[in-house]
Amino acid sequence: MLAFIKRNFRWIAGGFMLTYFSSLGQTYFISASVSEWQAAFGLSHGEFGRLYMFATLASALCLPFVGRLVDVVQAHRTVALVAPVLAGASLLAGYASSVPMLVAAVFMLRLFGQGMMTHIALTTTGRWFVAERGRAVSLVVLGHQGGEATIPLAFAALTIAYGYRVGWVAAAVALLVVGLPVAYWAYRKPRVPHGQVSTEKKSSPEVRSWTRREVLRDPIFWILLTGVLAPAFIGTTIFYHQNYLTALHDWPPQLFATSLLVMALTTVGFALLTGAAIDRFGATLVLPYFLLPLASACFALAYSGPEITLFIVMVLLGVSYGISSTLFGSLWPEIYGLANLGAVRSITVSAAVLATAIGPGLTGTLIDRGMSLPAQMMFFGFYCLLAAGALTIASISLLRRS
Repeated sequence: MLAFIKRNFRWIAGGFMLTYFSSLGQTYFISASVSEWQAAFGLSHGEFGRLYMFATLASALCLPFVGRLVDVVQAHRTVALVAPVLAGASLLAGYASSVPMLVAAVFMLRLFGQGMMTHIALTTTGRWFVAERGRAVSLVVLGHQGGEATIPLAFAALTIAYGYRVGWVAAAVALLVVGLPVAYWAYRKPRVPHGQVSTEKKSSPEVRSWTRREVLRDPIFWILLTGVLAPAFIGTTIFYHQNYLTALHDWPPQLFATSLLVMALTTVGFALLTGAAIDRFGATLVLPYFLLPLASACFALAYSGPEITLFIVMVLLGVSYGISSTLFGSLWPEIYGLANLGAVRSITVSAAVLATAIGPGLTGTLIDRGMSLPAQMMFFGFYCLLAAGALTIASISLLRRS
């Protein structure tokens, strides 16, 4: 592993930096300011949830079009376009003076943060690595866990000391001073494997490159989406309602931020293990398993428990996230080829963003109407079990196809 990192440090570091700063558009970061926004604009839990849903939905609808830039524009130039817009969205989120400005900020954070930063990183990594794609993706996606483990804690410290606006300014400055220069430098030189070309070609059979239209006509693709959507929908719901959950279970408010570190460490371990497993067995064989720990996490949250319950939930989420983050970075090029990978991944990322849009709005509305989140979690757990069964069937079909 160390030799691999040393040999490919440039591209791993660039992808890591992009996934790390995608945190600015992730729900676990944005939700840290929900209370301040609700107080400033007089929004209820459900009202802000619907606002968040519509802004995220709009970003999901735009992503298939914006995401195609990765297929037609050089990677470093795409980074130079996306990162400054994300920094501007961060500043707007901190100093929004009206609800429309807040909606615009959330829209840009979701589109260029959660959407495009991750999309650029995983598309380029999937395209530039073949035989060791699983290992490369598992290292790049660690940026997500790095962001989860450090950015919310740093933001909370700044918010306590100086107010939430200073936190958003600090996030924008860090992106422009650290994230943008490193990622731009890393991606200026596309990866060409030195001394590995023949090995990679021999070990990995060439996969026909599907067009986006062909992918949309593939029934298996829609089955796979049931798996893609579950972690995005459920994870976003849990992170978004962190204040509600801690109050409901009478847990200390700071407990959630601490538990994110546990989830991040668990995710790191399972992301690396999954990368090695994918390189050895292929992403298709790993496919059926990642939703089982997510189902267990949902069932755990369906019942009230002591503080240790939250840490158990975060470990289970970490297992599921660790597997899925590496899996879906490797699965699409393995199934649908490389030539149109940006266009194909833009659909899957858009679907995931769409799930994150629906989650807070739908669950917040149900909470307002008297259905508690623990009651909803029971339904989510059963959905994960059903989706895992569907993915098992899809895995068998893909193995037969190949």
